Amino acid sequence: MGISTRYRANTKIIFAAAAMFVVSLIGAAQSLAVETGAPNTTTGTLKVSPVRSDISIKPGESQIVEMTVSNLTEEAIEIRPTTNDFIAGNENGSPALILDENEFAPTHSLKRFMSPLENVTIPAGEAAKVEVLIEVPADAQAGGYFGAVRFAPAGTEDGSQVNLNASVASLILLTVPGDIVEKLQLTDFNVTQEGTTKPFYYDGKDMIAGVRFENTGNLQLAPFGKVSVLRGNDVVYDVDFNDKEIKDMILPDSARKWDVPLKGIDKFGKYTVMSTFTYGTKNQTIEVSKTFWVIPMSFILAAIAGVLLVIGITALIVWLVMRKRKNHQARKSHTRGVGR
Repeated sequence: MGISTRYRANTKIIFAAAAMFVVSLIGAAQSLAVETGAPNTTTGTLKVSPVRSDISIKPGESQIVEMTVSNLTEEAIEIRPTTNDFIAGNENGSPALILDENEFAPTHSLKRFMSPLENVTIPAGEAAKVEVLIEVPADAQAGGYFGAVRFAPAGTEDGSQVNLNASVASLILLTVPGDIVEKLQLTDFNVTQEGTTKPFYYDGKDMIAGVRFENTGNLQLAPFGKVSVLRGNDVVYDVDFNDKEIKDMILPDSARKWDVPLKGIDKFGKYTVMSTFTYGTKNQTIEVSKTFWVIPMSFILAAIAGVLLVIGITALIVWLVMRKRKNHQARKSHTRGVGR
């Protein structure tokens, strides 16, 4: 094989390898149960407090839960209290009230323990105390029970139900002591950007840590903890998880999702999101982490440009060497011809 032929073959191999490498780079570059803190606690007519009552009653005992209902209008109002069970409506924290007064939750029904309530008339601009008697049967199983007391103007009554839009509600979460099972499972922990999970991102904008727990025990639980963002070994951001006065709860036999916004992700590098969650009376913990890279497009374009530059310089050097050899051989051939 001649030198020029070998040169062309070597050049083709170099550019083919360069093309494959650039293509690979470009391809890589494209590559509460219930929100117990947010029931409807106020309308333009009524307001109720507390938002939620967390109580514990032993089997065979009873307790009165006191609520305050305020009349926000300039006229006296007769209100009708209604007791309801609720279940987990979705995984984002909305409770699903069982509005039919003749129905109960299939499990964990608190309504069965609550005594009926009488209508109350509240003068204009004033408030009234409402006492809710809860009696736990002696044979009640240990675990969590939950329900709500809703208040609405008696005039909004429609059949056996009270108009939901005109009502305000206060939630009650009961714990019956005994053979309690506290068990949370972390079923999902992902870092996403615009709903997508990737091994690397071009920037750190609008990044979210998605957390999903399932409660497989028999008691409502409120996980809490801290979510931290590390760049290398340095903590660039951390935030408390579910750290508020009235914590979001996960009901038994249900799941709950949280979206935790992440910050401090603004430079090239390897990032790790680390979280430690604690729950239950025994402070059980769950630890988890997720790693990803942030590679800005400017870095990728600079890398591609650098590779192309190296390829170009290499090809130029090979061409110059081959040309020099070819010229040298031509001179040698010319010298031999003159000597003859």
